[in-house]
Amino acid sequence: MSWRMAVAPPSYCFVAFPPRAKDGLVVFGKNSARPRDEVQEVVYFSAADHEPDSKVECTYISIDQVPRTHAIVLSRPAWLWGAEMGANEHGVCIANEAINAREPAAETEALLGMDLVRLGLERGTTAKEALDVIVALLEEHGQGGNYYEDAHACHSFQSAYLIVDREEAWVLETVGKYWAAEQITEGVKCICNQLSLTTKIDAQHPELRSYAQSQGWWTGEDEFNFSEVFSPADDHLDCCAGKDSLEKKEESITVQTMIDILRDKASGVCIDSESFLTTASVVSVLPQNRSSPCIHYFTGTPDPSRSIFKPFIFVDDVKLVPKAQSPCFGDDDPAKKEPRFQEKPDRRHELYKAHQWARAVIESDQEQGRKLRKTMLELEKQGLEAMEEILTSSDPLDPTEVGDLFYDCVDTEIKFFK
Repeated sequence: MSWRMAVAPPSYCFVAFPPRAKDGLVVFGKNSARPRDEVQEVVYFSAADHEPDSKVECTYISIDQVPRTHAIVLSRPAWLWGAEMGANEHGVCIANEAINAREPAAETEALLGMDLVRLGLERGTTAKEALDVIVALLEEHGQGGNYYEDAHACHSFQSAYLIVDREEAWVLETVGKYWAAEQITEGVKCICNQLSLTTKIDAQHPELRSYAQSQGWWTGEDEFNFSEVFSPADDHLDCCAGKDSLEKKEESITVQTMIDILRDKASGVCIDSESFLTTASVVSVLPQNRSSPCIHYFTGTPDPSRSIFKPFIFVDDVKLVPKAQSPCFGDDDPAKKEPRFQEKPDRRHELYKAHQWARAVIESDQEQGRKLRKTMLELEKQGLEAMEEILTSSDPLDPTEVGDLFYDCVDTEIKFFK
């Protein structure tokens, strides 16, 4: 049997720090590349206290719950527990990447990289705390299991993370339970579906180097270069599509710059191929000045070049948005029963269905499609301008005004498509 590694989907994550980013804002973005027909939903969970000894059911396994979890907002494939990307109430953002490494990922069901995104957000009040949470859980439970809702094959991957808060970012790259991380506080950084850390390692698994030596991947003599040691031999993929598009920007980077980069199909950052599609995107703005709120823009729909980025702000009373949430199948969900994925239920939410109509129009009718896109961008611009006002205003934020912000944007978008 010839064993071939599944191709890791070509997602891209970015972060830009001042002064490269404008106005003292840290700007974060991710395009989530996933199987073309997969639906992503945008879901909010409020902060919660949990009983002692209670468990939390992740995608495939249950683990010990913590006494308190933070409020989080996630963009996630609708069939699983974790997330591709998201943020918490403390201004921590995490996105992950499926990675191929020299060591094949475990097919045994454990924590998914996407579960670790959510666990990091629920349990970490800073980027570094979230990193510590993720690596501790990795050590305890390991990572593994199918990344796709596919009964016919197990696609398992190692994982990398971009973990960001108002002050710093960490790039965390993992192979099994082993890991290395780099701290970033300036400039721009892009990560994609291959290992990127080299010799600048600011934190690591205590046995990382001895493990590499025991496998014969590192002599112990040469300088330790993480991606050279752990990348597959045939890994000559090029992640610089994203790096270039961010580094080439002469002007300072704003939310709009980041949205434009995520929409760029020519550079390969916005994927639309036979097997993969950018099924959802996010851009977050984290002001270094703590009196300004963090703002998170989600599409909740595929192909950012044909989607609207809609703002979300954490306040105590966030209005839930069922129209961006997929139907819930409870214990009858084929993803929860073993053998898994024997059927594929229709996971489309109302926003997804409305947007499907818009995508069809844009593809089939040039004139109407052009008008439609123009109006979509105008809707988006209104949201961006309103957020700009909040960020530049000296008045404190009125929570009642933004509690239903994302709800209203989704509602307007659906009405507009009908």
